[in-house]
Amino acid sequence: MENANGRVFKYGDNVDTDVIIPARYLNNTDPKDLAAHCMEDIDKDFVNKVNEGDIIVANKNFGCGSSREHAPIAIKAAGVSCVIAETFARIFYRNAINIGLPIIECPEAAREINSGDVVNIDFDSGIITDETTGKKYQGQAFPEFMQKIIDLGGLVNYINTK
Repeated sequence: MENANGRVFKYGDNVDTDVIIPARYLNNTDPKDLAAHCMEDIDKDFVNKVNEGDIIVANKNFGCGSSREHAPIAIKAAGVSCVIAETFARIFYRNAINIGLPIIECPEAAREINSGDVVNIDFDSGIITDETTGKKYQGQAFPEFMQKIIDLGGLVNYINTK
């Protein structure tokens, strides 16, 4: 897997799927259309400021709420290369991996990294480096099979290669 490197957008606890992609947009499944509304109920300027490769950092229980795949799809299609959080809702975690969005649980990094920091993530080792502060954090590295799922863009593509 390639490393991720980008600027951080920081959010708090319990960022639910209704905030990630509001229910009023769920009648559309086009990733680009979903990305255009990603995070708009919590951060109106997110879609105007996010760049390819940027990173979301959040506190506890990121992705809680309904189990829609639209939420990680919107984040990935917006250009976000990884989400770091103290904890993730389990169904969001699974949906993110299934659609090929890397996510890492690392409580210390989630608490200490600030909005606007530039962060580098080595997915092979799980090392998260805050290039703004110089501090390193040890996140959990992805097992090889999960790296393949993410590299191939999701579980369906991974299964189709078998």
